Amino acid sequence: MKKITSIFIAITMILGAIGHVAFPKIYSALIPSFIPEFTAHLFAIIAEAAIGLGLIIPKFRKYGGLGFMLLMIIFLPIHVWDMLKEEPFIGTKTIALVRISIQGVMIYAGWWIYKKYKN
Repeated sequence: MKKITSIFIAITMILGAIGHVAFPKIYSALIPSFIPEFTAHLFAIIAEAAIGLGLIIPKFRKYGGLGFMLLMIIFLPIHVWDMLKEEPFIGTKTIALVRISIQGVMIYAGWWIYKKYKN
C-alpha cells in the first residue's frame, strides 16, 4: 500500500510541476498578491518535481514523503486564504472547506510514507 500511495502522489506532484509550466495562469489565481508570481511558480515547479522524483526512487522515498508533508503544510495557509475569499478559486466555500480537510489527510500521508520508509 505504501508503494502505491507513494507512486500515486509522485505522479500527482510531477503533473503539478508540469501544470505550473504549461498552464501557469490557472495556478496564478491561487497565488496571494503579496507573493511574486514568478517566484511562486518556480518554487512549486522545483518542489513538486523533486518530491515526485523522490517518491519514485526507493532510496529517496522517505525524503519524498517528508517533502510532501512539508509542502502540504506550506500550502495550507494559501488554501485557507482561498476559502476566506468571497469567491474561492476552487468554486464554493464548501468545496474549499472540503479541500482543507483533504489537506489534513495529505499531510498525514506524507508523514506516513516518511515513517514507513524511515530506517
